[in-house]
Amino acid sequence: MKSPRLPIIISIIFFAELIVSTVAAESGSLGNFTSDQFSKSGICSNCHGSSFGEWDGSMHSNADSDFFYQAMLQEYSVATESQGLSPDFCSRCHTPIGVVSAEIPPLDGSHLSEVSKEGVQCDFCHSVAESEGIGNAPFILEPGDVKWGNRSDAESASHETEAHEFYNESAYCGMCHNIYHPVNNLTLGATYTEWKESPYAEEGVNCQACHMTPGIVGFEENPGKAASTGPEREHVYTHYFVGANAFVTDIMGESRHEKRAIEYLQHAAELEVNAPDSAEPNEQVEVEVKITNVGAGHKIPTGVTEDREMWLELIVEDSKGRELHHSGALDSAGKIDSETTVYHTVFADSEGKPTIKLWEAEIILSDNRIGPREFAVEKHSFIMPENASNHISTKAVLHYRSAPQEHIDELFGEGAYKVPVIDMATCPEEEKTSTPGIGTIGTLIALSLGGAFRRLKR
Repeated sequence: MKSPRLPIIISIIFFAELIVSTVAAESGSLGNFTSDQFSKSGICSNCHGSSFGEWDGSMHSNADSDFFYQAMLQEYSVATESQGLSPDFCSRCHTPIGVVSAEIPPLDGSHLSEVSKEGVQCDFCHSVAESEGIGNAPFILEPGDVKWGNRSDAESASHETEAHEFYNESAYCGMCHNIYHPVNNLTLGATYTEWKESPYAEEGVNCQACHMTPGIVGFEENPGKAASTGPEREHVYTHYFVGANAFVTDIMGESRHEKRAIEYLQHAAELEVNAPDSAEPNEQVEVEVKITNVGAGHKIPTGVTEDREMWLELIVEDSKGRELHHSGALDSAGKIDSETTVYHTVFADSEGKPTIKLWEAEIILSDNRIGPREFAVEKHSFIMPENASNHISTKAVLHYRSAPQEHIDELFGEGAYKVPVIDMATCPEEEKTSTPGIGTIGTLIALSLGGAFRRLKR
């Protein structure tokens, strides 16, 4: 004889499963999809060879495989267990398919499919149908046969196409390029907001106009075909997504992207030096250096800037090459002179101690970075030695480094990796070289950009 309680038990189990599936559908961290709903980027290369070739090797393609990120992620993984932090906080931007497919956690990547390991890849970006806001990756995905983009006249024999104005807006980039602490909501990175509050936003110059065209800083037309079977167009977006990362791209052998990152850095700032060319013995010599952000639509540096370093090195010599003043030098261990102003963000933990571990951040102690078209002035002084001979020569160099050498040594062991120091600007100015295929552009990048960008949206 059947138990009269069996239907009740089955109903309870069904109801519990319904609750679990409903919660999962509402939370990207639990997964809404399976990874086999997304295509590997190599498939896209059949028709979009140029775009694939540009993306391949970029920081977007290496978003999950980036060794520096992975080292920090494993430290964060330990913190998730002890502090109750969301396990998918970092991964939602670095391996979005892995998160929505419930292949994260674990954070060691052992459950990731091959398509999820591709980081910020083609099918993910072109499956974004909507966004719920800015920061921490609030994307809404619709993977499948329909691929989303910015062109209303796009046609493909391989898939359906849908146009969305969202793809022409900086807010698309803002989904991941603003970062807020998952618990206390502290702003950890605000590249989108920095742009939004800049003159460039007012002039209609968006993120894509600098980071998805051949120009170094600013819009540069790129005629051609978006697909091998498509029509000739006045402008086709590039997919290098160049930023400032010459460290990881170099170590991972991505020389094309390394060179572009260096060139972007070298067009971001300008220096002006105000210094005397002679002085009397025992006279106090005053030197002023003006650092201007002329080429970035956001602060320099930008992103998660607790680790990134930008600083000025100043060298003053007499006519015989004897050093009269030197600041901003590196010691033998790669550490910056302690008296030097480093342009970055300093976070503090719950005890008020500076920390470079974002998940520990409770407050911002300082943020001296330079905004778009803004400047900072450094003042230096020294006493002219009695045996010094005129004429005085002054050289200023603005340096950039992706992370302190000390931090990299702590993560990977001393001598494992040397973080390159990029010379962003010098005064007297040194001749800049151009990366083949990129071209050059003046420092006043706002001129005519609004009209140029409107043309590409036609």
